[in-house]
Amino acid sequence: MASDSLAELVRNSLEDDKAEDVVSIDLRGKSDLADHMVIASGRSTRQVVSICEKLVERIKHQLGIISRVEGKNHGDWVLIDAGDVIVHVFRPEVREFYQLEKMWMPAARDIPVD
Repeated sequence: MASDSLAELVRNSLEDDKAEDVVSIDLRGKSDLADHMVIASGRSTRQVVSICEKLVERIKHQLGIISRVEGKNHGDWVLIDAGDVIVHVFRPEVREFYQLEKMWMPAARDIPVD
């Protein structure tokens, strides 16, 4: 699948650029926005911006996809919309504040106690 290949490229790029706490969420069947959401952290504003710039270039050169980018000027939270994959790169404290993983990942089920 094209979306799976794109998600793999995104994860590899984030890993290459030393992004931290990378989480990939399968959105198929949950949202029409995209097939995958990838969330990661950079240690500083500068690293967040650098990770995102390199990712956008890799997506463009390897797959010919022009991504839309929001938040790069501030570097606290950058959103990259690559079509079938949406990427969020945060500074750690901003990521903790918004907690997107909790919103999109399956909730842990409570086991009933008899």
